[in-house]
Amino acid sequence: MQKRFVVLLAVLLLAGAAFAQAFIGPVLGPVSFRSASVWASTGEVRATVKARIWPAGNKAAAKEVTPQVLTPNGPYHMLRFDFTGLEPGSRYEYELTPLLPANRTAAGGPRSVNGQFTTQVLFQWRQPAPDFSFLTGSCAYFNEPAYDRPGKPYGGDSSIFETMAKEQAAFMLWLGDNWYTRDVDYSSTWGLWYRAIRDRSMPVLQNFWRSMGHLAIWDDHDYGPNDYGSSYHLKQTSREVFKNMWLNPSTGDGQDGIYTRYTYADVDFFMLDDRWWRSYDRLPDSVNGQPNAEKQMMGRQQLAWLKNELRYSKGNPYISFRIISIGSQVLNPGSPFDKLLDFSAEYHDLINFIRTEKIDGVLFLTGDRHHSEIIKVQHPGVYPLYDITCSPLTSGTHAFNGKEASNPWRVLGIDKLQNYGRISISGGRSNRSLKVEFVGLKGEKLGEWAVNEKELRF
Repeated sequence: MQKRFVVLLAVLLLAGAAFAQAFIGPVLGPVSFRSASVWASTGEVRATVKARIWPAGNKAAAKEVTPQVLTPNGPYHMLRFDFTGLEPGSRYEYELTPLLPANRTAAGGPRSVNGQFTTQVLFQWRQPAPDFSFLTGSCAYFNEPAYDRPGKPYGGDSSIFETMAKEQAAFMLWLGDNWYTRDVDYSSTWGLWYRAIRDRSMPVLQNFWRSMGHLAIWDDHDYGPNDYGSSYHLKQTSREVFKNMWLNPSTGDGQDGIYTRYTYADVDFFMLDDRWWRSYDRLPDSVNGQPNAEKQMMGRQQLAWLKNELRYSKGNPYISFRIISIGSQVLNPGSPFDKLLDFSAEYHDLINFIRTEKIDGVLFLTGDRHHSEIIKVQHPGVYPLYDITCSPLTSGTHAFNGKEASNPWRVLGIDKLQNYGRISISGGRSNRSLKVEFVGLKGEKLGEWAVNEKELRF
């Protein structure tokens, strides 16, 4: 017994030493017309990382980029590199060289990591919007047996990320539960930082991080404990972790929440926060026969922001689709679990706003459920509304059962399987099509559905 303990302790010490000197990334963030951003970390070691960028095939024109230290006082050394002054629709290559003691080539010099990306095409006033695709999904769980629940491991086959890394997609939109805090994590600041950086460092993810841009929203497990909302005492820490792990265009209003907006080609993405202002899920949905205005998921501040952003988006003649992404499902009347529909004051406020302001092209994109499906709901005076749910990437799956076994609002469903979503936008102006493909572990197509922008108009 004592010998086994010594061996285990040695393994843990070696793993800790490797983790302390690890180089994590690079993680490509959102790409714009003339700029892009990259995240990297040297773990617990505050080491220098040198960066260079150049037009593809012209390394002689490389220029150095100085990093911004994201966490000067945090437990992990995280860096952001902003590549600016680029040209639209152009391919660029970059190189990061961490000056870590453990980072050496066979010849003794520092080892570099390379990546590449293409800036967005400036099509406005010039040509039709370019066709593109992006990936999406939620619920990524990496096993750590010492701290997981006993029994069958909850995390599945992580090779799905190797499959995703081979996709020719513009970016990945993570839909929440992007890592899973455990009981040992969410009671301490250190635990929240540890879980995020530990999962980010998984070797199977490294090719995926630099293969395309990455944006994210959160849900309960990467926010804190299961089903938690506004009263979580470490919510400020969770927000700090989130905004230093992801390079989203913005993070709420600067003080609260993590919501933001991103535009790629002719699609606006409204990325919402379903936790910061969230009431207890089991509060009554109505009081004296009226929607309970005190029960909120999005919160008044965020809902007001969303309405203003949708108004601005409506005024942009180049936008074909407006995708609202949020961790919890929105529309599903057949679900016994939490959804925006159970927060009826906010739900009806949003639907009425879409109706009265005549906002075309709205779809919802959600995660959380450990299955994938497309829900269709028809409201009076509004085109059909769709909720595209994509889950899980690696966490546990389940089968449709009970009320959901034959959900009449389900257009397409995938259960009992790990999967991710591939969403493609194509077609000529005023005739754009959005196609959803649910894809399995090895790249096999599990289901497909499409909608034309003409079907989502008043």
